[in-house]
Amino acid sequence: RRLAARLTGRGDRCRHLEQVVPDVERGSAGCEACLATGMGWVHLRMCQVCGQVGCCMASEGRHSLAHFDETGHAIISSLEPGEDWLYCFADWREIEP
Repeated sequence: RRLAARLTGRGDRCRHLEQVVPDVERGSAGCEACLATGMGWVHLRMCQVCGQVGCCMASEGRHSLAHFDETGHAIISSLEPGEDWLYCFADWREIEP
């Protein structure tokens, strides 16, 4: 069961949820790094610790992952309309909100 949870990214409660700042405010309208360099993005993600907006893993810059690597802020949310989920980069798994 534990192996299945690790492979599917589901299982016990994520230990990084304690990082989440309730009602964190969005830092910008688009991926901050892409806007600064003229790159485009596929989807936007928001850091649930500081509000930094970055592009998704399908985007060339993968700036939401770079933000995690630089800061250790593990929890992101989707900024796409109709999507309501959280993701933990540290555990590489989706978290139910």
